[in-house]
Amino acid sequence: MGQLHDLSALEQADAIGRGEVSPVELADHYLRRIDALSDSVGAFVTVTSEAATDLALDLATVPPEQRPILHGVPIAIKDLNLTTGVRTTLGSATYADFVPPIDDHVVTLLRAAGTVSLGKTNTPEFGLPCYTEPDVAPPARTPWDLDRSAGGSSGGAAAAVAAGLVPWAQGSDGGGSIRIPASVCGVFGLKPSRGRVSAGPVAGDVTGLAITGPITRTVADAAALLDALAIPIPGDPHWAPPLPAGQTFLAAASRPPGRLRIGRYIDPPVPDAEVHPDCRAAWDLASELLDSLGHDVEDVPMPFPPGLIPMFEVVWSVSSTGVPVDPDREGELRPLTRWLRERGRQQSAPAFLAALSGLQYAARAAIRATAPYDAVLTPTLAQPPALVGGLRNDADPAADFEAQKRFTPFTAVYNMTGQPAVSLPLFWNAAGLPIGVMLVGRQAAEATLLSLSAQLEVARPWRDRHPDMW
Repeated sequence: MGQLHDLSALEQADAIGRGEVSPVELADHYLRRIDALSDSVGAFVTVTSEAATDLALDLATVPPEQRPILHGVPIAIKDLNLTTGVRTTLGSATYADFVPPIDDHVVTLLRAAGTVSLGKTNTPEFGLPCYTEPDVAPPARTPWDLDRSAGGSSGGAAAAVAAGLVPWAQGSDGGGSIRIPASVCGVFGLKPSRGRVSAGPVAGDVTGLAITGPITRTVADAAALLDALAIPIPGDPHWAPPLPAGQTFLAAASRPPGRLRIGRYIDPPVPDAEVHPDCRAAWDLASELLDSLGHDVEDVPMPFPPGLIPMFEVVWSVSSTGVPVDPDREGELRPLTRWLRERGRQQSAPAFLAALSGLQYAARAAIRATAPYDAVLTPTLAQPPALVGGLRNDADPAADFEAQKRFTPFTAVYNMTGQPAVSLPLFWNAAGLPIGVMLVGRQAAEATLLSLSAQLEVARPWRDRHPDMW
């Protein structure tokens, strides 16, 4: 079967089911790879070797008839998510020794699905920037070029998947934080619809921007992971309508999508952002590929109005204040974090509500404008992978934030609308760097998006394209 890490997550689950490999062998294989390679790519903050081995040993004794579909497959948890008894730093020196007493629901659901967590993946402070360069861990780097960032805020997760340190990983996305690192690491990333995955039991999010989702090497793996995560939890403030009885996202990924109507645009919603020729080439390639598969691809106007981004900035800065920090330790926060939190504290409640209402109004208008289309195609990012430190500017956090906006002008608007969106690794530039493209689906239409993504994966396969360290 080749190397164990050559197998997809579902193939590993199947190999366990056939008795070809045990959960212990899989965990040991990946733990050895993490020990050898994680520091190079800045993938993990905390590795839970002993706990993973103990759980794998327990799972090896479960009778076959009691095993869930993902039984024994390793995974990793983003270090923004609470894990009982396991250090959770939130990417911040102010939480460097924090050990939560509870699990987030996504952690509980992944364990119930049979997965084995190998540890916590690297993330920037409180998940705020689109690069992963925290004070508590080395920078996360794309395995395709170790001088370049793995993106953020799920940078460690995407780096781990791209380097073969886990077959898949859990990420979260409040402004592009799954799709950005998926694009620069050459893997598949899915931001689900608002309300599809619970953020409980602790996290509150009045903005509705953030959502948990999968980062994987194959579309089928992402669909299976979404099936495990998309379990409604009573009390959640947002709900996405469930699939019809008997249907799964995994089944949708193996279904032909039929002939679809695809809108496309390339004008960035962020003023002054410029689309690099490599990102345009990836977008053009995806357009041609969709057309060759029989879909109707049409140019559409960019559906977001002027003035949208300043409203998002107000909401984002206020959201940054939501993580409690001991006032005596505020000085330990990263300069960008301090700048955002100070900016957020300066906003009045009426100003925050006005900005949030403005985002919702713009989101409704954008959804109406693209309603005739089954999916919308854009670049994922406006630029190729950035150098480590290339976006960060500790001396001028405002300039740092502006650089991030120009790098990621296409992603955050779909956190505002709550629509599902994916980044697909269809293109590598002349320098060998991955350049993702983004497809956005209708509200709660992950099934169509997964079906279409799987068709593109078959037409232009990417799973066996690996960086040298593979």
